[in-house]
Amino acid sequence: MDRFIKKTSDFIFSQQKSIFSSAMLISFMIVLTSLSGFLRYRVLAGYFNKDQLDVFFAAFRIPDLIYEILITGAITSTFIPIYLQYKNDHKDLTENISSIINLILLLLIVFIFVVYLFIDRVMPVLTPGYSKEKMDQIIIFSRILLVGQLPFFVLGNFLTGIGQANKTFFLSALAPVLYNLTTIVFTVLFSQKLGLTAPVWGIVLGAFLLFLVQIPLIFKSGFSFEFIIKKTRGLKDFFRLAGPRAFTVVVAQIDATIDLTLATLLGSGAYTVFYFAQHLQLLPVSVIGIAFGQASLPYLSEIYQEKRFDEFAKIITDSLLNLFFMILPMAIFFIFARTPLIRLFFGGEKFDWEATVQTAITLSYFAVALPFHTIYYLLTRCFYSMMDSKTPFYVSASSIAINTILSLTFVFLLHLPIWSLAISFSVAMTINSLVLFFILTKKVHGFNFSLIVAELAKMAFAASISAVVSYGTMKLLDGLIFQTSYTINVFLLLAVTFSLFIGLYLFIGWLIDIKEIYLVGRLLVKAKEYQKKFTELYVQYE
Repeated sequence: MDRFIKKTSDFIFSQQKSIFSSAMLISFMIVLTSLSGFLRYRVLAGYFNKDQLDVFFAAFRIPDLIYEILITGAITSTFIPIYLQYKNDHKDLTENISSIINLILLLLIVFIFVVYLFIDRVMPVLTPGYSKEKMDQIIIFSRILLVGQLPFFVLGNFLTGIGQANKTFFLSALAPVLYNLTTIVFTVLFSQKLGLTAPVWGIVLGAFLLFLVQIPLIFKSGFSFEFIIKKTRGLKDFFRLAGPRAFTVVVAQIDATIDLTLATLLGSGAYTVFYFAQHLQLLPVSVIGIAFGQASLPYLSEIYQEKRFDEFAKIITDSLLNLFFMILPMAIFFIFARTPLIRLFFGGEKFDWEATVQTAITLSYFAVALPFHTIYYLLTRCFYSMMDSKTPFYVSASSIAINTILSLTFVFLLHLPIWSLAISFSVAMTINSLVLFFILTKKVHGFNFSLIVAELAKMAFAASISAVVSYGTMKLLDGLIFQTSYTINVFLLLAVTFSLFIGLYLFIGWLIDIKEIYLVGRLLVKAKEYQKKFTELYVQYE
């Protein structure tokens, strides 16, 4: 038993040695998180109609706004580089990181107190298209989430930052799975008695578990938490760097809030359609883009601080091509298989056909920008590793302004439906990523542009040919072989189509010599390594 416990501990707290191995582990856990998340949405769509789900999802807008400002604006851009800067000195690490965490928690308490008092005046402004009954429910649920979910979410994400800074990813990736499963259990067990309140309380308990499961990361980090706030150099650097990133998040959240407001004016259920499509397109972005971004920041920060600039440029070039190689076929698949995908993920008992069609169209417009949305997370981490958070802020603010202007034009002037908001997002995200890339090439020399263009052209050719064949096959199989009135047959149809599509993409890629094809071999090798570790754990247990 002692040997089993030691082996288990070594596996959970093992440090990854490269961006690829880190990204693979994070991707695997994000897949589990995303699947549990979409199971949560599927369960919600089975127990509540789209009008009720409008209320449920709208209740997250204000808590998410605070969370994104304090956490996405802090940890992703500045916390990890500063942690690494003081990692080798226990006293400095403790003083700097404790001061940062405590000051953020103090700000959190102030935010929660103020918003709790005034949210009943804010929500009617943000949701003008909803009835008073809907708004009253949104206010109640928002207050529960503010007090019950948000503190544990913030604490849990600081623990996630500590784990990632130490290149330990397992517990941090496992925590969201528990969060989603808890919500599902509460919905299934208590929705008949409590209605929408059941998943809300499930989320509160899930947030607590998300925090609780990551506490061991502190004991393995060499960091000792103290209740202090000192005006340290690290604290000054944190706010100097976090400021522009926080403003970026504020602008992005204003844009997301405008989307909510516009959706309430586009009819009942419109926000649920937008929310579902937006989160489904985030699945490949999270598995590939966010995983690479999270995994790359510690490595890029170390390499840049050591002034290994040629290696820095090469890693970025290779990473960009790897990301495009993986995400481009996913984007095309999401476009031509949009309706079966929506039926599989959200085809609950109370999610009607009209909602399915609208969500599928919205998804396809989101998917157009998937490649650029995916590389966005790597590009921003490149700037953060150089301790530059101002450039991403200026670029993001400009692209978000474009998104907002387009959204307002589509809704008020052209009177387009909810899918138009996905078009404005895709245009803005594409511009954002392209501008960031060109600025990066000016700051860092050594990019091989001819290689990038040639490889992207090959990938686009392989994906396009594969898509034409696979789409024709899918239309042929639908109804002839698979009776898609049943969910299991929808899954089988997608599985066959996706397997054919990816198989053709890899085969054509091999024929035309796409360099990134070697990724498949590396994935298989890493998968065998993790399988070996799991086997060793099982043998020890036996």
